[in-house]
Amino acid sequence: MKELNVVSSKVTVNYGSASRLLHPMHTVLVSCMGKSGKPNISTVAWAMPTSQKPPLVAISLAPERHSHSLIEESKEFIINIPTIEQLQSVMACGTFSGRSFDKFKKTNLTPIPGKSVKAPAILECLAHIECTVEDQIQTGDHTIFVGKIVEAYADLGMFTDSYDVKRAHMVYHGGGNNFYTLDTKNYKP
Repeated sequence: MKELNVVSSKVTVNYGSASRLLHPMHTVLVSCMGKSGKPNISTVAWAMPTSQKPPLVAISLAPERHSHSLIEESKEFIINIPTIEQLQSVMACGTFSGRSFDKFKKTNLTPIPGKSVKAPAILECLAHIECTVEDQIQTGDHTIFVGKIVEAYADLGMFTDSYDVKRAHMVYHGGGNNFYTLDTKNYKP
């Protein structure tokens, strides 16, 4: 059998950039509110399901982010699913600090009452996952907040068993200031 020299055709990726090999990542807007009653929004690309029974999801935030302290304080958050039409708001929520700006006002996003948590959901987003914090794990320079799903809802016609991606136009972060949407062709094995 002939031995292939495959390794020579691969390019080394810096360890600091290696996590970008997992991109593009689904980009979400995490809304939260501390005891002061002032809501905040963070743009997060590091979000994922972690369990179906019980239903758990996780988000990863740097401790210096304002939302980090609000979630630690309130023990709840909402994952809101934006569309590409909200890309400017997605960028603003990831760029400006909620310590200095009211991100709802700055981005013209509309807060709506959460169904089971005190934090507001974002009207313009197409789906929402309300969570209470089940666990908090420090991992290097980020904290993973594991949230138990207590409510989940979506815009009428956008989600049944999966998203209608021809209509949903969800946002995926490719690293840096690069964002994408899904190819609408359904590929099945």
